[in-house]
Amino acid sequence: MTTKILTQFKLKTKITDIKPLKIGHINDSFILKGENPNDESYFLQRINHNIFKNVEGLQNNIRIVTDHLREKYKEAGETNIEQKVLQLIETKDNKLFYKDDEGNYWRIYVNIVNTHSYEAITPELAYEAGKAYGNFHCMIVDIPANQLIDSIPDFHNVEFRVQQLKDAVKENPAGRLEKTQWMVDELLKRADEMCLPQRLYREGKLPGRINHCDTKINNLLFNDKDEPCCIVDLDTMMISTVLSDFGDFMRTAANTGAEDDANLDNIDVNLAIYEAYTKGYLEKATFLTDTELEYLALGAKMLTYMQTVRFFADYLNGDTYYKISHPEHNWQRTIAQFRLLEQQEKKFNIMQEIVKNCSKDK
Repeated sequence: MTTKILTQFKLKTKITDIKPLKIGHINDSFILKGENPNDESYFLQRINHNIFKNVEGLQNNIRIVTDHLREKYKEAGETNIEQKVLQLIETKDNKLFYKDDEGNYWRIYVNIVNTHSYEAITPELAYEAGKAYGNFHCMIVDIPANQLIDSIPDFHNVEFRVQQLKDAVKENPAGRLEKTQWMVDELLKRADEMCLPQRLYREGKLPGRINHCDTKINNLLFNDKDEPCCIVDLDTMMISTVLSDFGDFMRTAANTGAEDDANLDNIDVNLAIYEAYTKGYLEKATFLTDTELEYLALGAKMLTYMQTVRFFADYLNGDTYYKISHPEHNWQRTIAQFRLLEQQEKKFNIMQEIVKNCSKDK
């Protein structure tokens, strides 16, 4: 089947080596190489169409964004553009994906060589990541928002996630509500504040921007000079507010503990990471409005709250969405994320002050 898949695409290299890659949790990925080390190599993925139901729209999103970035780099006289922007390979009938006989969807990117990524974070890396994501936002800010579809509808819509939680509480399918009612109360009493950005967006006070919606440190490639060069994993590109991407990075990177840390004492806000990323981001994201700057720090709380809600709703529903390693895993994730939220609340004045100070030179 793999051979048949490869023959559908316009590849320059005769593939002799196919290796699976253990990256990500959604799509299956493979690296494709030829006999000659200098041959163009590729990155094959099976797109999870159970998550991304509109594959054509998803691929069109990626094409729009990458074409736009490529043109911006050309206008700026940049070199090595092939190392800075993902390049999709078309099929022989000029499509951006191939659907096989079993209903699976496949795509191929040119493999970006001589790059690496990081899993662990330092203030120095956070600063570089902030500049990279800020520059990314700045380069795509002029793409008309109506050109992109929501690859996962309501992905970062907190109002939608709160309603999902309320539905799970009402139905209580796994019978877990009684012992966790206190968490329901804690989350719902915060719902009004956490849904504020969604209301401001609806009222036109917070602008809708194209967001990456998965701004982890390992979605940023570095070149052999250890400089950020390319942002990858563009599947969740969609319209949200800048609070989404800012907050998503802070939720994962500026946490001193693990996302599912069993020892809650490990969990706190890493203010050095938070400040370094904020400084780098605001150096490059020069398009932000005063309202966006005013609410930027809230993005960190908002995304942590939203993820707490998602883990908890899945726990109440009987663990139907997230993969778990033990029966109480989603509850462990819930209370770990909630502890991070509590720590963010304690340090929120400092977080706001950091944004204010870093934006003075904007």
